[in-house]
Amino acid sequence: MNSVTVSGQALAQWRSWAKQAAIAADIPDVEVDWLLQAIIPLDKLSLRLGLFQERSQICLPYPLSELSQLWQCRIKDRVPVQYLVGATPWRRFSLKVSPDVLIPRPETELIIDYALKAVENSPKHSLISGNWVDLGTGSGAIAVALADSLPQARIHAVDSSAVALTIAKENALTTGFSSRIEFYQGSWWTPLHHLKGQVSAMLSNPPYIPTALLSQLQPEVKEHEPVLALDGGDDGLEAIRYLIDTSPDYLVSGGVFLIEMMADQGKQVSLLLEDSPHYHCIEILSDLAGLDRFALAYRC
Repeated sequence: MNSVTVSGQALAQWRSWAKQAAIAADIPDVEVDWLLQAIIPLDKLSLRLGLFQERSQICLPYPLSELSQLWQCRIKDRVPVQYLVGATPWRRFSLKVSPDVLIPRPETELIIDYALKAVENSPKHSLISGNWVDLGTGSGAIAVALADSLPQARIHAVDSSAVALTIAKENALTTGFSSRIEFYQGSWWTPLHHLKGQVSAMLSNPPYIPTALLSQLQPEVKEHEPVLALDGGDDGLEAIRYLIDTSPDYLVSGGVFLIEMMADQGKQVSLLLEDSPHYHCIEILSDLAGLDRFALAYRC
């Protein structure tokens, strides 16, 4: 499609309309600027101060009328803005996303920081250069961030969805880490039998929402994000319980087990880890809001 040009004033009028529509629909109006920054080379300062209004011409990938239709999808159909633009910011990257993958959340970024701290606190310095595994990789966000943070490690990323893996591989390529990450299609540890007893750390953001609660989620989530990445079974712990049971076969002694979970699952997950004879130094870690969000343990 050929690009079009509009005046800064015309774009400012469109932005004002879109923000008013967002507020009326109880959607954060900052998402208007996320959308604009994704399709137009405008920086945050120019948008915030309205400096772009002084420009006589601004290049758009399509007319304002089509941009309005796109924004109506956000307002009326509750399509997440990340899916509208096909990308989302995550750590220092812009990652491709689609309705075939869960949108990486800002709180999940902390799993990388906690993983790095876990390595620092471990007496086994070899962990930093070993095999690191991201189970249920989705968009590849965790795998890419691990490759970025651990240049000596070999990253292995698994997902059951072929379409998700295609997106993950593209993100690995565009971020420059495709040679550092190996991708596998399959269920959790199934494709990684060759790594038994050789994994330094396993990270995962598994489905953890109880099935009965799925209908109560925001429409942006329940109507557009992949249910397989959300549905954690009757109690929300189906995948987590499986990971706790199977990961010891793959982790080295002192290896790191680190998963994301729902805010009120900390006590249950801690008990599951404590009931296993294979883990020690179990911790429940909080997100930036102070909510229980991650479970960390070390392989005995």
